[in-house]
Amino acid sequence: MAPLRLALVPGEPAGVGPELCVRLAQQPRDYTLTVFADARSLQAAAEALQLPLRLRDGDHATTTPGELALVEIRNPHLPAFGTPDPANAGAVIGALHEAAAGCLRGDFDGLVTGPVHKAAINAGGIAYTGTTELLAQQAGCEVVMMLANDVLRVALATTHLPLRAVADAIGAESLTRVLRTTHAALRGDFGIENPVIAVLGLNPHAGEAGHLGMEEIEVIEPVLATLRGEGMQLAGPLPADTAFLPAKLRGFDAVLAMYHDQGLPVLKFSGFERAVNLTLGLPYPRVAVDHGTALDLAGRGIADPSSLFAAADTCARIARLRRTMRA
Repeated sequence: MAPLRLALVPGEPAGVGPELCVRLAQQPRDYTLTVFADARSLQAAAEALQLPLRLRDGDHATTTPGELALVEIRNPHLPAFGTPDPANAGAVIGALHEAAAGCLRGDFDGLVTGPVHKAAINAGGIAYTGTTELLAQQAGCEVVMMLANDVLRVALATTHLPLRAVADAIGAESLTRVLRTTHAALRGDFGIENPVIAVLGLNPHAGEAGHLGMEEIEVIEPVLATLRGEGMQLAGPLPADTAFLPAKLRGFDAVLAMYHDQGLPVLKFSGFERAVNLTLGLPYPRVAVDHGTALDLAGRGIADPSSLFAAADTCARIARLRRTMRA
């Protein structure tokens, strides 16, 4: 059977993404890596790390350590380490689009992405809220953001919204879709036949029987009752302040948080270095690092590559499982 083919996008060229890709290239692997980037930024990172890097033509993907196949996406300017240039915004977004398009065509089995700099992209004239939203729009599908590590999986009912907008964004239709997508991914991408999902309440103490908010009674509980009737195993709505206790987590395969900062601080505290960001619901696996561009570390050779290593391993595992299920 042919090796899995993963597309790799470093992200912001002034950040740690290029050097993390260079470190990933050194690792033994049973899948090929094709990087969508500017060769100059990768070579500059390799020189800073004093590591070997051979860039091959994009049609010659390889599993050999120290080598990457390259689809060149040229940056207008080669930035200094730690100093993003908004002029490169088009190339950063272009690399994501091109790699994702390859996945949609079936040229690649999955997509691994490094960190981008949202402020630099927006300063470059491109309205951008997140790669999760960008890839969903490109693929024409609804998706769910999940972050995971060796301890915990947390999916989000809403993603990059101001806190003021969260309550209005949680409706019966959207919550039903998120839970169905998460349930399907736990089965299809994680191989869990009958997953159990803990669903957090929106309000403190999950609304305290309506005394601290009505969203649990009016929206969340009816959705859970309907989906339980379809056979899903759903616990909740649970108070967020106690749902993450280790004794409770042992009974859950994933937690659905209502908003970004309700669940992700706990996940990152439980194991930030190996945490990854997954986009559930795409036609292909997409896994990203769970950290930012770390501009203060760029070019110094001290950035921890663990999250990118975990992202690539996770993407390959999901792609392999999907390939097996299609066979």
